[in-house]
Amino acid sequence: MIAIAGVIGAGLFVGSGAAIQQAGPGILVAYAAAGIVVILVMRMLGEMAAANPETGSFSTYADKALGRWAGFSIGWLYAWFWIIVLGVEATAGAAIMHRWVPGVDQWVWALILMVLLTLTNVASVKSYGEFEFWFASIKVAAIILFLLLGVVAILGFMPGVAAPGLHNLTGNGGFFPNGPGAVLAGILVVVFSFFGAEIATIAAGESEDPVDAVKKAVKSTVWRILIFYIGSIGIVVTLLPWNDASVAKSPYVAVIELFGIPGAGTIMDIVVLTSVLSCLNSGLYTASRMLFSLSTRGDAPKSWRKISKRGVPASAVLASTVVGFITVGLNYLAPDSVFLFLVNTSGAIALFVWLVIAISQLILRRRMGAAAKDLALKMWLFPYLTWLSIITISVLLVGMVIVADTREALLLSTGLAAVVVAIGVYRYRKGGSAHDGAAPAAAGEPTAELVEDAQSRA
Repeated sequence: MIAIAGVIGAGLFVGSGAAIQQAGPGILVAYAAAGIVVILVMRMLGEMAAANPETGSFSTYADKALGRWAGFSIGWLYAWFWIIVLGVEATAGAAIMHRWVPGVDQWVWALILMVLLTLTNVASVKSYGEFEFWFASIKVAAIILFLLLGVVAILGFMPGVAAPGLHNLTGNGGFFPNGPGAVLAGILVVVFSFFGAEIATIAAGESEDPVDAVKKAVKSTVWRILIFYIGSIGIVVTLLPWNDASVAKSPYVAVIELFGIPGAGTIMDIVVLTSVLSCLNSGLYTASRMLFSLSTRGDAPKSWRKISKRGVPASAVLASTVVGFITVGLNYLAPDSVFLFLVNTSGAIALFVWLVIAISQLILRRRMGAAAKDLALKMWLFPYLTWLSIITISVLLVGMVIVADTREALLLSTGLAAVVVAIGVYRYRKGGSAHDGAAPAAAGEPTAELVEDAQSRA
């Protein structure tokens, strides 16, 4: 359920409207293309995670494949991404709660939501999993019901709703009303909606059977994307004209209103609030686990590696929460300057993470040689699809430079990444390598992995 919830966020229910307005029905091609990239990335990550389940996931694999500087850099960038998400999602959830209970200030609701989910994460790993299970269940149930009603309406069996046929797909300027270029730009918008699927490989490190958990999560990625994203967006653009104002505002609300279901706005508010709480819950969990992993490798304060009696890295959770509270505060004090700047610094981190995953898998798989035949989960058509993924992600990064709406986010994200990488390279300038210990080796001292490599070569 954590794997399923990882790709169903508020961006699907609300943000998809802007993507549809940009590319028309052709946005289905954009979702399919972005979905293929995610499927390939998850397969590569799944191969590494099944072979070596780690709480640090791709950060530890980057350690092993590229060097300590790489694991340090991508780990901190990933933690930063989710810490920023805490501020964004807490504000979004507070806005919904404020609409329902206007007597309570919005910042109070943001504080309440942050405190609630912090307590959940500090309490125990089980409580995080329990909350996430129910959040995921609500989201999945809502989308399945939406899909069923949509199919009924498209077939003409919905009372009061005429079967649309292909009119809305081809009758308002064609399937690509704004040209293929708009679809390419749409890929850059929708690709970030899929970020979060990798949380399952991080959570697997704390599951009873990590290898089996990873295999199930990765293998389910294909049908999750096909059904939940492409299926639900397909229903929206089939039932409603892509250029309808209601689609731009909230496509799912527009379709529910078409069905004649009363309280469509309230229903969607509940679903979006659930998605926000799920993202807050997972964001805090993921950021804290990455900080914990960095700490165990000597790349973060030692106190963050401490485990409570309940099996939780409470210090890492609280560290993530403190910065999360600061970002929430900045959203109210300086929303159009400082907060927007911080959000933009995380804008391209998803693509950076995927690129590092692909490069790490390419290197680690080649190092395995003949031993790769014993892998529990394998990347398809290696190394061809791995190279295709690397090239595609690189093209998307170039696309972010070309498209004006994403250029600033890429430049700021690249600037932040450059600073973090510089720190990592300086920190490990004397040849530090990946290892499985709690602290880095002393300068000039060979690590366990270097010794193993030397022995294997001998």
